[in-house]
Amino acid sequence: MDERRYQEAIEHFQERTEGRTHDRRGFLAICAVLGIPAGAARLTPAAAQGTARELVLVNWGGDAVPNMRRAFVEPYQRRYPGRRVAIDGTGPATGRIRLMVQSRNVTWDVMDRNLHTALEIGPDGMLEEIDYSIVDRSKVRPEHANRWGVGNYTYAHVLTYNTRRWGGRVPQTWKDVWDVAAFPGKRAFRRTIDGNLEAALMADGVPRDRIYPIDMRRALEAFRKISSHSLYFNTLAEGQAMFRDNEAHLGAMLNTRALPLMRDTNGVCTYTFNDGILWVGAWMVPKGAPGGRAIWEFIASTQDPAGQVSLLQTNGNGPVNPAASALVPDELKPHDPGQPDNYARMIPGGVEWYAEHATTATQQFLDAISS
Repeated sequence: MDERRYQEAIEHFQERTEGRTHDRRGFLAICAVLGIPAGAARLTPAAAQGTARELVLVNWGGDAVPNMRRAFVEPYQRRYPGRRVAIDGTGPATGRIRLMVQSRNVTWDVMDRNLHTALEIGPDGMLEEIDYSIVDRSKVRPEHANRWGVGNYTYAHVLTYNTRRWGGRVPQTWKDVWDVAAFPGKRAFRRTIDGNLEAALMADGVPRDRIYPIDMRRALEAFRKISSHSLYFNTLAEGQAMFRDNEAHLGAMLNTRALPLMRDTNGVCTYTFNDGILWVGAWMVPKGAPGGRAIWEFIASTQDPAGQVSLLQTNGNGPVNPAASALVPDELKPHDPGQPDNYARMIPGGVEWYAEHATTATQQFLDAISS
């Protein structure tokens, strides 16, 4: 098998096996079908380790694997012939990053995480500082870059609702979501604090410019008030199913899942960016990453507007480079969180607050919604 076909087979193996457990017979069968030796395919990132000039990009799997390959990896490889990037979709969890760095056995090169993670673990020596002599800081908004992380896309927590539930009226603010008399029905929220705390405070009358620092007592009390009207989901797919099956009627979803939900239901379920909470995905590099300069050249290549628009088209992730807005097709502009009019309707997620308080706040939130 020639080198190009071998790499394609390895990447196909990663797509077939990421996040799954197979017995030995099933594992060997997949290897046989794809025509690769079992030893080369034993672990998702293993294929990258023995190959010169190959980077390992770690994201959260699913559609993000082929779509990031199309939007970011393939343009990079065209620009730098002979280089390769393997995508590991098992997720760059904080615990895994710490273990890898502390054991000095770093096998990842670049990671896709929320920007506040950079401020959370960067000061602990877990991350390389971004090389802004290669990565262009001017190609992101000032709030989307810091010492250890630089934005790669935008996304938002948005108010999502069923259009046929209230006789033509639809909720347009978080206050509406908390108004169980005007909008009866089940509310759906994910079991995470991101976006939920901000929504609760806006519903309770806190002005947008005074959301941070989060008043945890006030936010949690707001959730307790609607506890009998609320459902909570763990996975994003589970949340979509709640709306699709008419189990939930309004609540909070990521725009990247609310958009396909809207399409799947022919507009019966839809969403608004009004008072949404905007977040930034970011590239981060674990301390001691083996890829060297190639890592920064890869990150710099992903700042190209065309690749960012491609990710919007496939994943719903908005371009983080403001220059990309002009390239967004007209039909997608209403669904791009980075479009100037949509961006202005939202509040930016509090990166600094989350970096300091996310761990304890998450436990408090989980305790509150479980009581």
